[in-house]
Amino acid sequence: MDNRNNTIAGWALGACAAALGLAIVGNVLFTAEKPEKMGYPVEGVAADAGGGGAPEEPIANLLAKADAAKGAEIFKKCASCHTVNQGGANGIGPNLYATVGEGVAEGKGGFAFSDALKAKGGKWDFEALNAWLTSPRKYAPGTKMSFAGLSAGKDRADVILYLNSEGSNLPLPAPQAGAPAATDAKVPPASAPAAPGAEAKPSVENVSDAAKPGGKAAEPNK
Repeated sequence: MDNRNNTIAGWALGACAAALGLAIVGNVLFTAEKPEKMGYPVEGVAADAGGGGAPEEPIANLLAKADAAKGAEIFKKCASCHTVNQGGANGIGPNLYATVGEGVAEGKGGFAFSDALKAKGGKWDFEALNAWLTSPRKYAPGTKMSFAGLSAGKDRADVILYLNSEGSNLPLPAPQAGAPAATDAKVPPASAPAAPGAEAKPSVENVSDAAKPGGKAAEPNK
């Protein structure tokens, strides 16, 4: 009887030892290591976007194609705090007539500017106005200005051009090289030249004009 019990106990211990061994071997073979970078790479996407996106177009380039009329429409958001007409009264904010080129936090009929804005100094040139309109609180931390700012560079350029037309009329800065001009126009692609020995074919536009009743074939450039 004792031998039988010993045999059963031996088999049980052996089974436990085998199970433990298999568990250890399994952990060694199948343990997954944490990758250095989480996620999966996606083709065509920068590895480090940095949250900044494409670099912003310089304000000089944006001003070259800005629209003062659109700026006047956007400025309506500011009309509850500011006037812009000559001799207009100060309100929650100062009158903004002839502001472009004026000293920061100066004049304006004795308007009580914040100490944060007074500490900036300098002039309200195009760069300074662009930075201010992007985020007043970032430009002058502690300012009393509650407006969050204009995130779109084109909107800022439109507003600055409008403000410049109201009593300042300063010359605009020259766009940086490679900037599209305000009068840029898209030129339609020319017809591809015929292969050597092949008959040249007219463009689709010329064919359609000639096919219309009373239509004339396109005249050559003069």
